[in-house]
Amino acid sequence: MTVVWINGAFGAGKTTTARELIELIPNSTLFDPEVIGAGLTHLLPAKRLAEVGDFQDLPIWRRLVVDTAAAMLAELGGTLVVPMTLLRQEYRDEIFGGLAARRIPVHHFLLAPAETILRERIAGREVPPDLPDGEIRVRQWAYDHIEPYRAALAAWLTADAHLLDTGDLTPYATAVRVADAVGSGAVPPCDIVQTPEPTAETLAAGVLLFDEHDRVLLVDPTYKPGWEFPGGVVERGEAPARAGMREVAEETGIRLTEVPRLLVVDWERPVPPGFGGLRLLFDGGRLESGESSRVLLPGPELRDWRFATEQEAAEMLPPVRYERLRWALRARERGTALYLEAGVPVG
Repeated sequence: MTVVWINGAFGAGKTTTARELIELIPNSTLFDPEVIGAGLTHLLPAKRLAEVGDFQDLPIWRRLVVDTAAAMLAELGGTLVVPMTLLRQEYRDEIFGGLAARRIPVHHFLLAPAETILRERIAGREVPPDLPDGEIRVRQWAYDHIEPYRAALAAWLTADAHLLDTGDLTPYATAVRVADAVGSGAVPPCDIVQTPEPTAETLAAGVLLFDEHDRVLLVDPTYKPGWEFPGGVVERGEAPARAGMREVAEETGIRLTEVPRLLVVDWERPVPPGFGGLRLLFDGGRLESGESSRVLLPGPELRDWRFATEQEAAEMLPPVRYERLRWALRARERGTALYLEAGVPVG
C-alpha cells in the first residue's frame, strides 16, 4: 500500500493529472481531500468554520485526511492518488507523519508550471454560474495563494518533493512521468519518521536542558504539531530517566553523563484519538559553554531546535506542554518535584 501525493499551486493541474494517473497505475484509487472539507461544512458549527480561512487550518481536517486515506487503503489496497495542495510544512509533516505511523509510504510530487502559465490557467478557469460569489471564491482564491506557494517553494517545498515542470506537458504526459518515477523507484518514499500510534496509555520521559542564560532547549518534531522537549516514550523494561537520556542522545547528539533529577510527574488525560498517560520531566542541567553548538538533529525526526525563555516557550508550546514546563521550572527553582494532573499541581 502506498500514497502518491500530487502537490502544486491552484491551477497546476493536480486533479486532471491524478485522474489520468489512476488509469496508469494498476489497482489505484483517487482520493481528493476536498471532500473532507465539504463534509465538514455539514458537521461543524458555522462559528467554528468562520474561525479559519482554510479547511487545512482545522486539526480535524488533517486528522480525517490521514484516517480516511488509511481506511481506504485498508479496504482497497494498492495505491492511493491524492491531488492536494500542501503549502505549510507543519501540515505536510503532520499528514505524512500520520501516514508513516500507519506504515504507509508517501511519494511526493510537485507540479510546477511557470507562474505566468498558472495565472493564465486561473484566468481561464470556469466558475460555476450558480455559485454565490463564485468569482471571488474560485478565481481570486487561486490568485491569493500564488504568493504562499512562492514562499513555500523558497523555504522547503522544492527540496521535499520531486518537482515536475508541467508547463509544456499535457495531464496525460505528466501522469506518465509520475507513474514511471514511482514504478522505477526513481522517486522513493518521503524520508519521514515512522512513529507507531499508541494503542493504550503511554509513559513518556522528557529532559529539560538549559544554556548559560537558563533558556530551555525545545525541539520541533516533524511527526506531530507543536514544539516539544527532547524525550520520548519509555520502552518496555526501561527506566524512565534512562529513557530520557537515550532520547536526548538520539535526538540531539548530547550524551548526558549523570542521571537527571525528576522535576514533574504529569498525568495526561485521554482525549480521543489519544490515550494519555504519564509524562515525566527531568532536569538535564545546564550545558557547558559551546556544547549547544554541537547539537545534531536526526533529519526526518526533528525539523529544528532552539533555546527559549519561559515567555517564548509560552508562545511555542501547546498549552498542556507549556503548563508542564512552567511547573517544572518552579520545581527546579525550589529543588523539589511536583505531581500534576493535566498540567495542574495536586496535593
